[in-house]
Amino acid sequence: MNWITNYVRPKINSMLGRREMPENLWIKDPETGEMVFHKDLEENQYVVPSSGHHMRISAKERLKFFFDDGRYEAIDNPKVAVDPLKFRDEKRYVDRLRDAKTKTSLEDAILGALGKIEGLPVVAVVQDFAFMGGSLGMAAGEAIIRAFEVAFERKQPLVLFAASGGARMQEGILSLMQLPRTTVAVDRHKEAGLPYIVVLTNPTTGGVTASYAMLGDIHIAEPGALIGFAGPRVIEQTIREKLPEGFQRSEYLMEHGMVDMVVSRLELKPTIARLLKMLLKQPAVPKAVEPEILAPAVIQAEARP
Repeated sequence: MNWITNYVRPKINSMLGRREMPENLWIKDPETGEMVFHKDLEENQYVVPSSGHHMRISAKERLKFFFDDGRYEAIDNPKVAVDPLKFRDEKRYVDRLRDAKTKTSLEDAILGALGKIEGLPVVAVVQDFAFMGGSLGMAAGEAIIRAFEVAFERKQPLVLFAASGGARMQEGILSLMQLPRTTVAVDRHKEAGLPYIVVLTNPTTGGVTASYAMLGDIHIAEPGALIGFAGPRVIEQTIREKLPEGFQRSEYLMEHGMVDMVVSRLELKPTIARLLKMLLKQPAVPKAVEPEILAPAVIQAEARP
């Protein structure tokens, strides 16, 4: 035991009032390099105030920001076979799953929930990119289908926040089968006349873009999100040409008709609530009318008999 390290130094630190400072108090803006206080960033829904850069957020944080008062009821995900192909690369697939579950506190990349936005009952589905890149496997596919079934049973609209690198390679063709299965769930939802809105976040690529992520009634993208099938580097290597500036980003896709609108995370909730009320043919909530302030001379005139 080193008595200088274990006793003398802590004693001196306590006498001088020193405190251990957490390392994550300040977060660096990837665009400008500016350091932002984590509390300010959290209060701004992880949108950097100066640059408007949208940081990635977890599925639970997304739902907390989206629903009224941050209150929601999670939808239980169906149980599926774990590691059906007994896949192994540098690590066993079951080990990767265990690590991802520990890291995110989720059962898989999809989290579905019931809640309200501006008083309107809604089913929301969020892909968490922190869970193996938001990849779509059997468990994620079943969770999405289950959320659509709940929305169908309750006759409620569904809002899906997509964030994924595509199909989960460790499940092979079983992962690819989730693309047509989720597409059928979307079609059933639409045939019932229920709205389906997709919010494309950074990144949304691969088979997810080729299926349910581009089948919404309305497609909204967060600013600067990467959206496409293959990545820009793969496309450049294939066609051997330099891609345009901002290619596959939200703003570029909106200009070329692939996305309906680009909306800041801070405005997503009121925008989606307004769109859903229009699709459901519900009247918008009128703004409170402020009482008219009369001039003193008018008040005196009205007070005369």
